[in-house]
Amino acid sequence: MEMTGEVVDGWGIIGHEGVVELLRNFLGKGSVPHALLLTGPRGMGKSTIAEKWAAAVNCLADDPTARPCGRCRSCALHASGRHPDLLHLRPVKGAWRIDQVRDLERNLMLSPVEGRYRVAILEDFDLATPAAANALLKTLEEPAPHALIVLTATEESNLLPTIISRCQVLRLRPVPEETLVRGLVSHGIDEGRARLYARISGGRPGLALRMHEDPELLARRGAFWRDLLEALRSNYADRMLYAGRLAENPTALSEWFDYWIGWWRDVTLIQEGAPQSVVSMDLEADLEDIARKIPDGEAVDYLKRLWRGFSMWNSNVNLKLLLEDLLLQMPVVSV
Repeated sequence: MEMTGEVVDGWGIIGHEGVVELLRNFLGKGSVPHALLLTGPRGMGKSTIAEKWAAAVNCLADDPTARPCGRCRSCALHASGRHPDLLHLRPVKGAWRIDQVRDLERNLMLSPVEGRYRVAILEDFDLATPAAANALLKTLEEPAPHALIVLTATEESNLLPTIISRCQVLRLRPVPEETLVRGLVSHGIDEGRARLYARISGGRPGLALRMHEDPELLARRGAFWRDLLEALRSNYADRMLYAGRLAENPTALSEWFDYWIGWWRDVTLIQEGAPQSVVSMDLEADLEDIARKIPDGEAVDYLKRLWRGFSMWNSNVNLKLLLEDLLLQMPVVSV
């Protein structure tokens, strides 16, 4: 199921009103699925929706469709991060391990302390080892009646098909630009900044809000952009040195791939005569300059290489060699 949409009152979610409506229907009918899977690119709002769902299923409001109310004791505990029946878990050192899943199984067997359900949110479960994934499958096959599980994943294809089949799957897609701008403005953001965040986030509400709340995020984007300009005019030896520095900080590579793929997509769009679709509108003049200096077809070829590199990064490869190859294959221009 694929969803986008408007700002949804009561949940505090920007966009994805179809998802929220479906979840409200589950509550209204009293047919709460024991497992949800939220998929989509990073920054789309998967964790926010998961948290709101966890609050909703244990909310004390009389009207199920009005949950989460944000006022009852259960909602207050969720808002403070102290609800005893919520387990919000993340991979350790870039992967889910079998011992984490076994600990989760034991926790979910316990009876709820405050609410109707014990709820476990497992972020980025597409990073699970095969052993961890198979261990979770057993839990999904025989769930405790009071246990709910919410998985989030960026790459749905990295999940076991048997896990996907046992979940209610909600696929989040980018929110339309005007919808996202209105949502950001409703959060008190100036319209000009809201439009910039909406555009460069690629329709991802979570990322757009983080750009507003964390100046360091935009600072890193600026640093990656300067790296790209420098690499374009660098010789092969300097590019290999840069690849080595990137390989030493693998936690930053998700952002690096995200921004570099986005910028080369913009260069490709300019070369193909579609500048109106450029995402990084604040860098448009520089992107147009790069597009003019690269032979037709080289931008799209390099964009494809980046996409292949991103896919390989999620597998067992020599990271330094992968990055060296990507940097050496990048067009050389004077910018």
